[in-house]
Amino acid sequence: MDVSERKTALSHEILMKAEKPARYTGGELNTVIKEADRVKVRFCLCFPDVYEIGMSHLGLQILYGLMNSYEDVWCERLFSPWTDMDRIMRDEKIELFALESQEPVKDFDFLGFTLQYEMCYANILQILELSGLKFLAKDRKEDDPIVIGGGPCTYNPEPLADFFDIFYIGEGETKYRELFDLYESSSSKAEFLRNASHIEGMYVPSLYEVDYNDDGTLKYMRPKYEDVPVKVRKTIVNDLNECFYPEKPVVPFIRAAQDRAVLEVMRGCIRGCRFCQAGQIYKPVRERSVETLKKYADAILANTGYEEISLSSLSTSDYTGLQELLEYLIDECNRKKINISLPSLRIDAFSLDVMNKVQDVKKNSLTFAPEAGSQRMRNVINKGLTEEDILRGSKMAFEGGWNKVKLYFMLGLPFEEKEDIAAIGELCEKITELYFDTVPKEKRQGRVEVSASSSFFVPKPFTAFQYAPMDTMESFLEKASFCKKNVRSMHNQKSIRYQYHDAKTTIIEGIFARGDRRLSAAIINAYKAGALYDAWTESFSYERWMKAFEDAGIAYGNYIFRERTEDELFPWDFIDCGVSKKWFYKEWQNAKEGKVTQNCRAGCSGCGCGTFQCGICVSR
Repeated sequence: MDVSERKTALSHEILMKAEKPARYTGGELNTVIKEADRVKVRFCLCFPDVYEIGMSHLGLQILYGLMNSYEDVWCERLFSPWTDMDRIMRDEKIELFALESQEPVKDFDFLGFTLQYEMCYANILQILELSGLKFLAKDRKEDDPIVIGGGPCTYNPEPLADFFDIFYIGEGETKYRELFDLYESSSSKAEFLRNASHIEGMYVPSLYEVDYNDDGTLKYMRPKYEDVPVKVRKTIVNDLNECFYPEKPVVPFIRAAQDRAVLEVMRGCIRGCRFCQAGQIYKPVRERSVETLKKYADAILANTGYEEISLSSLSTSDYTGLQELLEYLIDECNRKKINISLPSLRIDAFSLDVMNKVQDVKKNSLTFAPEAGSQRMRNVINKGLTEEDILRGSKMAFEGGWNKVKLYFMLGLPFEEKEDIAAIGELCEKITELYFDTVPKEKRQGRVEVSASSSFFVPKPFTAFQYAPMDTMESFLEKASFCKKNVRSMHNQKSIRYQYHDAKTTIIEGIFARGDRRLSAAIINAYKAGALYDAWTESFSYERWMKAFEDAGIAYGNYIFRERTEDELFPWDFIDCGVSKKWFYKEWQNAKEGKVTQNCRAGCSGCGCGTFQCGICVSR
């Protein structure tokens, strides 16, 4: 179909009132158009953030391509309307629509949300309201879309449980075909949802009942029916070489946050950082072969016209085929005049050699993520990075011509002391001194610059720190202020820049990270009071959320400011992510003692993921 012949839900007059009309028109390169009357299932895939952010998400591209590979399914895309279009749609009484067909969301069979970040929860209600759908799943009608959520936030879906029909726990490539087949054969929504709970990875919150103790902790969560599973086990791809990968991703009309071709080299992480949820929920480590990645790279570049390609994983330096893959990409990309965007690699001789060969890398900035200033704290969080590693990498970088270093830290980590915070500035100072000791004055390309930034720590489910109390906002700000003053006291402070993230959003994120079903009332309150795009500083209001909790009768401090006991029942305990709760508690005790746990490649720590019988668990 010619783009000019496509119908549009918005008139040209309305589109011209929007800041970026291309967010709402569809018709981009590689979009899939099908005839609605020739498919059995219509799926509206929503990323509850602005178009440019959602179109940068690899998971959305994977699901879009996978679902559209089924002849009987048509998957279309949807993103949160930006604030200008939100106002226009309300004023003009325009129903929210999917990009491909430009047809109303409420006419679809499924409305699927990618749940990446807690601060996007209010946007979910925006999508439902603009679509003409009730907030609560129990209030929606028989012919309304099945509302399903997937992504990392589903590893504690309880704050959103009242809004969703289903949560898909695990990797999207595995069970959607089975779910669609069940939907096609079901005679009612109730029948479908009951039977969907029998599919691995499918959590249907309406089929469970919960109660709470007098102290606010969870008393029980149990199925309402005998055939509904007590535990929901995540579903994963066993062999990444055999699963779907989007060789023809949709190319946005406007510049996305990540405007390039993406190669996912592996899933999971061997490192075992105790603060990192992704490193645990995506276990076990599974790699794609170099040959498979070469094929994907050639196809994606040919099918998109992108002029840049990047590698994606939690820890790309740990990909065993990295050297062979990069050598191939450097040769191919130089020949085709394609840029290579390198991830944050561990700085060693090989990485620096690669960076020298990559045509778009200017020798101005290298990145380390020590996460903590002192070695004691890096042992507490099991970072697996020593000060010697950082200084050695910095020295090699300086010798190679770089003169700028970026460092990422966290404040508010469990068992943190004042000396650990002071060590941030001291580490920055050591790096600047190393530059002066390494690079002769006549060879220096301007002043050395060390940029340090700190975020505030949020304990997450399925980590060793799920038991940890979170710092108060006042404590966060006191620590950041102390760190800033300490940096300014350094001898080379003119070469060091320090900044820290917003503490208020951290508190709200922390509440939802370990919250339960009672929080749905607060989300509704905040949304009705104007909450939207809370991940964006200009839209966020801490006071609005505080009032929303108060009006809902929620003592939010109970979710974040206390240490949890070994035997406490957590709202997410019904999920089996492969890693045992016993192992997480053991890691919590190791953190208290500053004991380091070896990485998965060095040896198995017995986390429990061996039951998946794939990846590093069987290839070690």
